Amino acid sequence: MGEQALFSLKAHVFQIDPATKRNWIPASKHAITVSFFYDAGRSVYRIISVGGTKAIINSTITPNMTFTKTSQKFGQWADSRANTVYGLGFATEQQLQQFSEQFKEFKEAARLVRDKSQEKFELLSPGLNISSPQVLCEDRQSPPLLGVNGSSEDKLFRSKSADMEESTEKEQMRKMLSEGSICERNSEAELFSLRDSNAKLVAALHEANSTIDQWKKQLAEYQEETDHLREQVAELEAQSGVSASSEELTQTVAEMEALIRAKEEQKWLLQEISILRGKKPDVNELEKEREEACQRIQDLEVKNSELEKRVRTAEGALASSQDARSRTESAVQKVIETLDVKIYDLSDLRQNLAKLLEK
Repeated sequence: MGEQALFSLKAHVFQIDPATKRNWIPASKHAITVSFFYDAGRSVYRIISVGGTKAIINSTITPNMTFTKTSQKFGQWADSRANTVYGLGFATEQQLQQFSEQFKEFKEAARLVRDKSQEKFELLSPGLNISSPQVLCEDRQSPPLLGVNGSSEDKLFRSKSADMEESTEKEQMRKMLSEGSICERNSEAELFSLRDSNAKLVAALHEANSTIDQWKKQLAEYQEETDHLREQVAELEAQSGVSASSEELTQTVAEMEALIRAKEEQKWLLQEISILRGKKPDVNELEKEREEACQRIQDLEVKNSELEKRVRTAEGALASSQDARSRTESAVQKVIETLDVKIYDLSDLRQNLAKLLEK
């Protein structure tokens, strides 16, 4: 007679570490089917789970077993015959409750099967000279019904050897469950620690986002001021009317445009950092992003240095112009001084950005 499947659920399967008796060892890489079976040939209930061609769980349910829910989605039971503790992690709390109820139901059925087996053994003994093979065959056809708790007459037939086995199994189960509870507490402590670290990372990310928003506002203000300065330079160039001076001013305007492009690259870099808000914090990815950002900052520093040299060169050229262009040179000098202040502000902005990336 084959086995009959009674109830099935999917769960992540774990076994207690036989060496430490404190840590869980995953028995499956993903959720697998865990089923209750009734073996009509031996009149026993079993919990079976197969991964590939390997039986991960093959646990015979006895009346002394206890399924314990250690968290909202995790439960465990000790199998003294297999000398191990099994743990199951479910996707929902409802699945854990269903498995726990089925475990209790089949545990009670196993108790009834044991009591009836003891009763029939006594009835079939030579002293009573009674045999009922037809009844035995019928009992092996299907799982017993669970509507009967057993009479006082049934309990009288329990043997002393069964009581001793029950007490031994209870003691072993208490020991294994206590070891499993210690492991569960350690896992919960690690979980709380990870949650605390994650909260700190989220707080740091919020702070970085706030700082980035402030820097964006500053960049917008710098852009507006730069546009205003470009308009002033254009007006001065129109007023000067000197071709040589116009060429020098055009060159200066081109250099300022290069500075503006450098600031726009800086703004683009800040936008890339802001994209990190929607991503899950990952140490390796953040480190890679930080290195790339540092490289871009170094490139910007080189460009800014070249632009500063070109501005100083233009300043010297303007200083050596004729007296007729003195008004234009004075105006350009003021523009250059203003750009030096903006470059200094941009340097401070880069330093702040580098500090943020180091965090």
